[in-house]
Amino acid sequence: MFRDRRDAGRRLAQRLLQYRGPDTVVLGLPRGGVPVAAEVADTLAAPLDVIVVRKLGVPQQPELAMGAVGEGNVIVVNDRIVRDMGVSKAVLAAAADRERQIVEERARRFRPGQPRLSLVGKTALVVDDGLATGSTARAACSVARAAGASAVVLAVPVAPADATPANWPQVDEFVCLQQPYRFNAVGEFYDHFGQTSDDEVVALLERAAVNTAARTTVGRAPPGSAAEGDVGSGGAAHSGADQDVVIPVGDDTVLPGHATLPPDALGVVLFAHGSGSSRTSPRNRYVASVLHDAGLGTVLFDLLTTAEESRRSNVFDIDLLSERLGAASDWAARQPWAAGLPIAYFGASTGAAAALAAAAARGEGVSVVVSRGGRPDLAIPVLHRVTAPTLLIVGGHDEAVLELNREAQRHLQCENKLAVVPGATHLFEEPGTLNEAARLARDWFLAHLGGTGVS
Repeated sequence: MFRDRRDAGRRLAQRLLQYRGPDTVVLGLPRGGVPVAAEVADTLAAPLDVIVVRKLGVPQQPELAMGAVGEGNVIVVNDRIVRDMGVSKAVLAAAADRERQIVEERARRFRPGQPRLSLVGKTALVVDDGLATGSTARAACSVARAAGASAVVLAVPVAPADATPANWPQVDEFVCLQQPYRFNAVGEFYDHFGQTSDDEVVALLERAAVNTAARTTVGRAPPGSAAEGDVGSGGAAHSGADQDVVIPVGDDTVLPGHATLPPDALGVVLFAHGSGSSRTSPRNRYVASVLHDAGLGTVLFDLLTTAEESRRSNVFDIDLLSERLGAASDWAARQPWAAGLPIAYFGASTGAAAALAAAAARGEGVSVVVSRGGRPDLAIPVLHRVTAPTLLIVGGHDEAVLELNREAQRHLQCENKLAVVPGATHLFEEPGTLNEAARLARDWFLAHLGGTGVS
């Protein structure tokens, strides 16, 4: 049903778009729920945090919850269970103290030196990778409510058919993609369901914090500066943009995306993602951040809808992908924040073939093309028509794709270069390799859009 937690998070996010806004906080349940929640937070442009809770089990029946504790000395007690099971106040207090220490220890581990996000007056989106017994999720929703959330939404990719969190008093809405009748464990609905480490949780939270900070600063100019306000009489300045967008691509199809334009940008780079990637990919977002720092605008969007992406053949339909990219280029050119700026493409995997095919069709309308770990060979029939200076970036250990790029390069008649990043495999996951790929892309764009490369 789901490739991995990231895939589940991207799909779940599409059901939560109505919660996009400044009053939403996404809360992942450690550890497995955090990768899912990270994708939701990226799509909704919302801050991400963990909600650390511990269930208070009845001493003689630990699986039965008599309450829960969370950060900030929050305690939720099920008075009926406490009464029916004869639990004394002293026993309850001792259990709460014991579990509270564990909560504080885990919170320090996941969020070292950082305060938890306030939920007062916010909509709390509590996200996990699935629902089994529901006891932890129920406790988390209770804690979110006790911490001041004005609304609590529990969102999971999968749960049993008889799960009814919508009836829980602490939940305002329950969002679930699938509730199958045959349900043994959450992991059976994932192709890849490995354990999420503490380090991964910390890394996802740190990245989300950086993204949240960037959303509040990118595109803002100091009061009274030349970049502030409307374009002056010279018509050359752009005040910048940092916003979620919806891109119409024909046939009543629209694609969600995010546009970022630094003030006085040199150009706009449209990202064409390939198989298994998306506009929220950490790799693509990292490359985009490097381009922003160099004064380049970006538009990150998905070439396919969620339904279309489920059909594997669409991922390799280069004609469809290039048409979508061309439509997005037309849309970008009509936006006030991009008026008059040159359009460039950054493609990965099959998205690189789409970028080259779109560049071949649009001629001078595309100024530069960069491919990272791409499949330009899928566009060989039209490569001779590409006029935009083209850079092909491939990992030195990605031998099969490297050979395909060499073959494609022989068909290019425009200015072109093949750059090999030593030690990198296909996804540039090795230390320093993605940074090198981003640097190569940045310098190629700047060299052909009138900027200056940065060491």
